[in-house]
Amino acid sequence: MATTLAGLDLAALLCSRVCHDLISPTGAIVNGLEVLEESKDTETREFALALIRKSAGQAAARLQFCRLAFGAAGSAGAEINLGDAETVARGFIQDEKTKLAWNLPRAQLPKNRVKLLLNLLLVATQAIPRGGALAVDAIGGDVGRGFRISASGINARVPQPAERLLAGAGGDGVDAHAIQPYYTALLAQDCGLRAEVVADGEAIVISAQ
Repeated sequence: MATTLAGLDLAALLCSRVCHDLISPTGAIVNGLEVLEESKDTETREFALALIRKSAGQAAARLQFCRLAFGAAGSAGAEINLGDAETVARGFIQDEKTKLAWNLPRAQLPKNRVKLLLNLLLVATQAIPRGGALAVDAIGGDVGRGFRISASGINARVPQPAERLLAGAGGDGVDAHAIQPYYTALLAQDCGLRAEVVADGEAIVISAQ
């Protein structure tokens, strides 16, 4: 029988996942501030300020995304608008390497459904490590039935161990890297859905229905 992570272990691994997302931009902010303190060259200082602005924006976007994807985001029974989910998803995921096509209406959904969607997106980004395109759709055009995310790009692949963990394999051997698909499977179960990832031609499809 599949084992389940204890609550404290799950919380610790999710915290590690969030910290991992924030280390890079916050570290860049610190580096930029050090350059400002040490340099009197105008061009260098302008470069440092640009780095700080960009990194601060990235950190804010990642915090907003993590608040919806991992946090409580309101009281029990709260609903979240898919338009708000799109905003934080674009801020976190879309850049010069990765494009996001969001084909969902601005509907109100239970918060765990929205958290499931955002976590499916994170799993989808693991399928295109070199960037590419992500397309988000509702199953059969109905957000109540679930979500389908198609990931395409150079060397697109089914991320491991996401395939096993999304299928509900349990918590054995789950670390901070693998907590993402494990948590996604828990959210899908809570929503009465089943998550999976499969190859579909040259694309990788991550879905919950």
